[in-house]
Amino acid sequence: MKIRVLLVEDQKIMQKYFASMVQGDERFLLVDVLNDGEKAVSYCNHTVVDLVLMDVQTFQNHDGLLAAETIKKQHPAVKIIVITSLVDPEILTRAKEKGADSLWYKDHGQEEIMEVIDRTLEGEHVFPDKAPAVELKWMKSDEISPRQLEMLRLYIKGYSYSEIGKQMNCSAAGVRWNFQDMIAKAGYSCKEELLAAVLESKLVVSTLKDWQTL
Repeated sequence: MKIRVLLVEDQKIMQKYFASMVQGDERFLLVDVLNDGEKAVSYCNHTVVDLVLMDVQTFQNHDGLLAAETIKKQHPAVKIIVITSLVDPEILTRAKEKGADSLWYKDHGQEEIMEVIDRTLEGEHVFPDKAPAVELKWMKSDEISPRQLEMLRLYIKGYSYSEIGKQMNCSAAGVRWNFQDMIAKAGYSCKEELLAAVLESKLVVSTLKDWQTL
């Protein structure tokens, strides 16, 4: 019987990222993707769920930790892993207090997150020793160009490589090369890890003028 997983995440790109990770493992069945902690509480009350991947701050700033606490009280057997990129020791403390089984950071890569999932399902409580220094290397060195930032902004808004190329008068291959360059400068191994760090920590908020519209 497959392990039934509920994903609670409000960012579309992160929904796709974690959904593909879960669906890529034949042991798991992704039962639903929700953008709200309150909806997750209701869902668990009428549907069998084995594991919840819960974002800390979901749609309209609903507190994912409060939702995790409620689910744990009503369904103690459900495993809950809090997923976040917010660098805040208080979140780590609150996650433990609210009964989360584990907490891990979104930008640490799929292999690491899958290891946390496996250990949690085996009964371990997995929490980082300390909050990571979430900082993009190129934000220090200013190596990224305004043109690359614009490509990143458009991609986050849902544009494809081809659509970005049309907007910026270059080929889709050129856009792809620029993303590979940004990933290398930021020190990540894939585009999803880069986007996770950018979206969750708002590291480029001062540069992306219309961030609030994303």
